[in-house]
Amino acid sequence: MAEKYVFICYPKCTTCQKAQRWLNESNIDYEVRNIKEQNPTAIELELWWKKSNMPLRKFFNASGLLYKSLALKDKLPNMSEPEQLALLATDGMLVKRPLLIAADKVLVGFKEAEWGEFLKKI
Repeated sequence: MAEKYVFICYPKCTTCQKAQRWLNESNIDYEVRNIKEQNPTAIELELWWKKSNMPLRKFFNASGLLYKSLALKDKLPNMSEPEQLALLATDGMLVKRPLLIAADKVLVGFKEAEWGEFLKKI
């Protein structure tokens, strides 16, 4: 049986829309989760971060208005990882999207080549 993925997105985000079209065209079975309506918890974020093998700062939506209004570019380097995870869990709009959650891997942001390479291995 093929793995079921969770596609975490913000429906108004054009990158998320592009990623979703790509998933559909690639016949990938997935469940959609709106990050604005179902904000990830700190526990989920920590699990995803560990599966991603990426620095935690890559989970922040650095181009978002909330990120900029909170001046996180300057604050993040002085925050501990638990503090960063707690902050990410306060608002889904702080989280870089889309996310594709698999059993053993998490893809952050949509890069067609990276997603294609990962899904070919399945």
